[in-house]
Amino acid sequence: MDQGSPCVGWCQLDELKRCLGCYRTLEEIASWSRLDASQRQAVWAKLAERRRTAAGSNPD
Repeated sequence: MDQGSPCVGWCQLDELKRCLGCYRTLEEIASWSRLDASQRQAVWAKLAERRRTAAGSNPD
């Protein structure tokens, strides 16, 4: 199942060239429209891990 774009409309890159809104890398953002469903799913899986890592390093 294609979940669509992870973009949340808050586009700002960190020092690692990752978006602080959706956690995609610049390369992942640029290639998104050319990825097939399985490749997009793989990116979504990476985003979940990046989100967990970012939440752990930024306690509220």
